[in-house]
Amino acid sequence: ARLSTYAYVWNMSARRPHQIASVNGTSQETLEEENRELEEHMAHKVAVLKSLSIDMGDEVRGHNKLLGTMNSEFDATGGLLSSSMKRVKAMSLAGHNRWMFLLILFILFVCFVLYYLIRWR
Repeated sequence: ARLSTYAYVWNMSARRPHQIASVNGTSQETLEEENRELEEHMAHKVAVLKSLSIDMGDEVRGHNKLLGTMNSEFDATGGLLSSSMKRVKAMSLAGHNRWMFLLILFILFVCFVLYYLIRWR
């Protein structure tokens, strides 16, 4: 049981711990009741903090899984883009300038259409 400093000194000087000491009108039973209430309040806070930390851990694990998935998808996309760029470079070196011109026109057309779709949406 939690006793105030004065109650503890009073009990020690009286050398009768089984008796209820009264300090400023507060009995040991009242102090024990207050201690129980504070203990329950602290236990509730600990439970809330434990629940919060568990939820945070679950959230972190979920985000790590998502980041791992995104990393592998970006690696696959990077591989696809690099192989496409190699093909475009090979096509430009082969002297197929007409195809290169048509490819550039197609890309510009797609960008133009996307711009107007986004703007008028």
